[in-house]
Amino acid sequence: MSDGITDHSNEIQLLTLAEPYECSYLPDELANSVFLGKGFNPSWGQYSGLSRIGFRRSGDHYYRPNCPNCNACMSCRIICNEIKLNKKSFKRLTNKAKDFIVSIEKPMFSTTQYDIYEKYINSRHANGDMYPATIEQYKNFLLVQNDFSWLFTIKTAEGRLISSTAIDILDDGISAIYTYFDPKFQELSPGTLAVLLLCKHAIDQGLPYIYLGYWVKNSSKMSYKKRFQPLELFKNDTWKPMTKADM
Repeated sequence: MSDGITDHSNEIQLLTLAEPYECSYLPDELANSVFLGKGFNPSWGQYSGLSRIGFRRSGDHYYRPNCPNCNACMSCRIICNEIKLNKKSFKRLTNKAKDFIVSIEKPMFSTTQYDIYEKYINSRHANGDMYPATIEQYKNFLLVQNDFSWLFTIKTAEGRLISSTAIDILDDGISAIYTYFDPKFQELSPGTLAVLLLCKHAIDQGLPYIYLGYWVKNSSKMSYKKRFQPLELFKNDTWKPMTKADM
């Protein structure tokens, strides 16, 4: 498979910051990244290729960690065809969801979606840098318009929104950008359910991977990702299976 990055009609320019900044995952560490120049819009093939070498999208920002003294942040992806969806804990969740409505929608603003996002941020991340939620923040982060970005929604049989995941559909998988959900449905483990149903969708579409962003071994924010095995990590410019030493 080609890396998909080479496109001389739309050449990529990579930049980095002159000075590192405080890491949001590990205390006492400094962070930096390489990123695409502002206003550069990669083609679908370029973006798919960038994802295979550890890049990530946030809004219209495409980046990869490039820290001065640390390489703890590693891109991770689920091998969809090998994940054990019939594992007892997973099966219990998906059985609860058998009557739910799952759909893929273009990322357009709606008050219903935003109200759930605002509740989620303000109740679950009140100590984070995304608090307080605003409409402008929501639009800039999750409603960027391009050909490969969508919202993966889960609703009750009556049509009530449970969760929404901003996703990018790549040539070899799906990149899960961000999931938010109605806190009233917390007992359903909506974040885990969204990943499991994304895996099912990827399998149905013949896509081998779900890209889950970055894995940081000693970050509690990332610990949920190790539930979804087998997981691969992008280490030393190669995708390798996650081992117990990585956890």
